[in-house]
Amino acid sequence: METTSQFLFVYGTLLQPGNEFAAYLNKHCKFIGDGRIRGRLYDIGEYPGAVIGNTEERYIYGSIFMMDDPDIILKVIDDYEGVGGLYQHPHEYIRETVSIYTTNDIMECWMYLYNLPVAAYNEITTGDYIQYLKDTSVKNNVAKQPFK
Repeated sequence: METTSQFLFVYGTLLQPGNEFAAYLNKHCKFIGDGRIRGRLYDIGEYPGAVIGNTEERYIYGSIFMMDDPDIILKVIDDYEGVGGLYQHPHEYIRETVSIYTTNDIMECWMYLYNLPVAAYNEITTGDYIQYLKDTSVKNNVAKQPFK
């Protein structure tokens, strides 16, 4: 697939400290800034799934990176996301170029979109996966506190 953008928008596990692929992106990309796109984010289990649409009233929030070598980096991240000829169809994710809103501009970025039905999954209504993980962790820790 020919690269049409040197920018990548990430919104999920690729933003998590300790993820080896997030570390790979941080080593081979330059953080550009925060972005958002109209759509809905779902809790697929160990990771989120993004479904976009211009008619959505909600946004998915994430970060924009400029890749130093898009062809190589996208191949690595395609493997991480299960995209490409080596993986069974339909792919769980597809990679597309999308328009991402920034503070004062719109940028064309690659983004991995969830490609399977989402009806069985809970929506992350804030559209912010990292904040969702923090909130979920706090709720789980509070729930485990013994009653006094």
